[in-house]
Amino acid sequence: MKKIHKLSETELEVMQTIWKCNGPVKSSELLKIFAESKGKEWKGQTIATFLARLADKGFLYVHKEGRSNTYIPRISPKEYKQLEARGVLNAMYQGSIKNFLSALYDNEKMSNEEIKELKQWFSKK
Repeated sequence: MKKIHKLSETELEVMQTIWKCNGPVKSSELLKIFAESKGKEWKGQTIATFLARLADKGFLYVHKEGRSNTYIPRISPKEYKQLEARGVLNAMYQGSIKNFLSALYDNEKMSNEEIKELKQWFSKK
């Protein structure tokens, strides 16, 4: 699995917004979305900085169109979540799902339904 660069909270918010756009997006469109739906009145340079960072980290393709750029996600939300989860698993639990589940449910009882679902999931792997 490829190495992932950590995203800041705002970088992740920008990526989530781009994913919701379902296709190529321009910085002007993102400025409008952030102003209208998130109440963030960013300047063009602010969004340009975040987009450049995301491109540098390998999250976005940049397609130059004249004087403006169009941005396209390089990974899907599902891929990002998988990479993040694997990173946490490796960093905190030595790559062990057993260690992760033990930490998660150490002092709590799992329901029979949860145990059944996990057994079914593991049997498919």
